[in-house]
This record gives sequence, C-alpha cells and structure tokens, in this order.
Amino acid sequence: MGVCRVEAVETRVLPKGAGEAQFYVLKPIYQTCSVSTPVDNDKIPMRPVISREDAEKLIDTIPNIHAEAYHNKVLRQLSEHYEAIIKLYDCAKLIELILSTYDKRRLCAQQKKKFGAMDERYMKRAEDMLFGEFAVALGIDKNEVQSYIIQRIGHDVAAV
Repeated sequence: MGVCRVEAVETRVLPKGAGEAQFYVLKPIYQTCSVSTPVDNDKIPMRPVISREDAEKLIDTIPNIHAEAYHNKVLRQLSEHYEAIIKLYDCAKLIELILSTYDKRRLCAQQKKKFGAMDERYMKRAEDMLFGEFAVALGIDKNEVQSYIIQRIGHDVAAV
C-alpha cells in the first residue's frame, strides 16, 4: 500500500466469540481506499516514515552505490529475487534494486535487446514505494522526487 496515515485505532469484536482486538484504520497517501490491520499483527510490516535528514543522506549516497544488474532467465527466480527485496521495505535496499534495474535497462539498450517486463514492473514498484516515502519525508509532491534527486546529486542515474 505504500505510505499510509493512521486514521484511527478501533476496537472490534472478533468472529466466533474470539473476543476483541485493536485495529489500525490506515489511509494510503497515494490511493483512494482504506485498510484495516490488527495492531498486534506481525505479518504486515509497519514503521514510521524516514526523516527528512535520513532521506537526504540516502539520496547523497546514490552516486557511491554500485548496484549490478541481476540476471536470471527463470522468471520465477527473477520475481523471487525482486520480491525478497521489496518485502524488506527498506529505502536503501529499494535504491539498490532501482539502480540495478537501471543498470540492466542500460545494458539491454547497449545490446539492442528488450528490457524485460518483469524487470520493468519491479523497477516501477520500487520507484513508487521509494518516491512515495521520500515525498512524505521531504514534504514535496511524489512527482517531484525524481527531479529533486537529480538536482541534489547533479545527474540522472536513470539516463540510458
């Protein structure tokens, strides 16, 4: 769901006489829905949005990150690789995933090959997650995050 705002904490009666439980009512910042999750749920990772200072520090490290393209012709394994990184919900790991897919896209362009749909899907998903969190942390519109990063580090890391 990406970045969410806690709209409420509600006590709900559980089915089959299992008692009551506390639930967060979450409103995703960039979607028009709401979701509920038990307060004591350890299956859905939740953490505070990173601070502006931490976001800026991460952005400043981008030029020094050497993320190599991950290649695997078995689509299931490729998907599992990307999904494992996505499920960490860690901004630094999302940056590495994004940069590695940018590298892979660059290599494909140089070799006049098509960039894979699965790579594209996970690149976009990681960008969406990262840019959403950075937008909230930096107090800017999500659509401005990429240009903010380019301005801050002095070049576009996505350029092919």
